[in-house]
Amino acid sequence: MRATHMMKHSTSRHQRGITLIESLVAIVVAALGILGILGVQMRTLTDTSTSLRRAQAIRLIEDLSERLKVNPNAVAAMANYVSDFNNAPTLVGGGCASGCNGSDQAKHDLYLWKESVKALPLGKANIFIPDPEVALPPEQRRQLGVMIAWRENERVAKDVNNPDANAYRDPINASLGGGSVACPDGFTCHLQYIPVSSRCAPYAPGSGSTTYVCPGA
Repeated sequence: MRATHMMKHSTSRHQRGITLIESLVAIVVAALGILGILGVQMRTLTDTSTSLRRAQAIRLIEDLSERLKVNPNAVAAMANYVSDFNNAPTLVGGGCASGCNGSDQAKHDLYLWKESVKALPLGKANIFIPDPEVALPPEQRRQLGVMIAWRENERVAKDVNNPDANAYRDPINASLGGGSVACPDGFTCHLQYIPVSSRCAPYAPGSGSTTYVCPGA
């Protein structure tokens, strides 16, 4: 009778040990599952953030394109739109409230536009004349390149064999008169080319100097 009781007691303790192990395994499996779900959610949030920033960059470039269309002297004032990442335009005196010429209008638009680019995280922009436009006379140029850069939180995967292991995603560059416009280190960029409206027709009189004849001007 006593032996039977001891056997039952030993079996009961053994079963309790197995139950504890099963519970620990279940907790580990559940924790791994939760971590996996969190990883997927973080990736989704990161991709959504990147897509949102890129959509903002595209809208900003569309805004600049519309400003070029509004300025009837955009072709003649194209050089005033050129601005690198480090250039910080200043507001034209009076803000063109009482009217200004095509050159001042371009500078005014550039100031307002670059200020709006700052809405992106550490946002900045480079506006340049791309190849092969650089080789053309100024009055024949009809295109501008626009590269907008902003900071992303996510870096590429760490790779000791990759010299760019600490760089952010989407490195990109564009040709510029034999050189290049590169996405700044540590930034994500969007590059787009926009046409410049030729509402003012170039006219070269006998003197050789080029002027622009604008409808209604």
